[in-house]
Amino acid sequence: MAKLIEARNVACKKDKEHIIFSRLNFDVNERDIIVLQGKSGAGKTTLLKCIAHLNVYDGEILYRGRCTMFLGVPAFRTRVFYVPQRPALLPGTPRNFMATVTSFQSRKSTSESDLALAMEISRGWGVDDELWDRNWTSLSGGEAQRIALAAAMGLNTAEVLLLDEPTSALDQHSTKLVEEFILNDLRSQQSGLKAIVWITHSEEQARRVGNRFLQISASGCEEEPLIPEP
Repeated sequence: MAKLIEARNVACKKDKEHIIFSRLNFDVNERDIIVLQGKSGAGKTTLLKCIAHLNVYDGEILYRGRCTMFLGVPAFRTRVFYVPQRPALLPGTPRNFMATVTSFQSRKSTSESDLALAMEISRGWGVDDELWDRNWTSLSGGEAQRIALAAAMGLNTAEVLLLDEPTSALDQHSTKLVEEFILNDLRSQQSGLKAIVWITHSEEQARRVGNRFLQISASGCEEEPLIPEP
């Protein structure tokens, strides 16, 4: 099975004296749904940002066996897409965000088709179209999470999604709708999505979505067995 991401001796520091984590070694393969586990402050979000090249890190992160710089960071970020837990930190409206992202040279599809697909996806999750024209800061946590995730799915170029607690602000019904859509998309022969790295603090959700589990700490990471049913 193809290796999409390879992390080799990855480390990240707050400063010279404070190490968040070090010596992380793992692969992300096709059809993996890796659930990241660890104590609060262990660096789960930091690791996703390192993979997405949003944080400075030591070590090496390869995409399909090559250094990210070979492809170029802008193009890499269309293939490996980070979805933050709090998208309300983004400026403007979701429609503005889609227009900005689709204007990059690394994008090939049109903004109209991407936006239409994203809005169709979010509609299925109970999001009204008019919310795409509201400022991110005026959206509820659940609305912002669903729209940000729908935007990522609508862009339809990511081979790897990096999901930072994407349903933490959703009710149980909305959570199930989002989970089912993502899992079905990953399994689809027509989809370009090939793997997911997913942070969740819910053991129930981890059991539902994950097929691999990585426990991270300051000194490294290790793979955990499947979480048993209670």
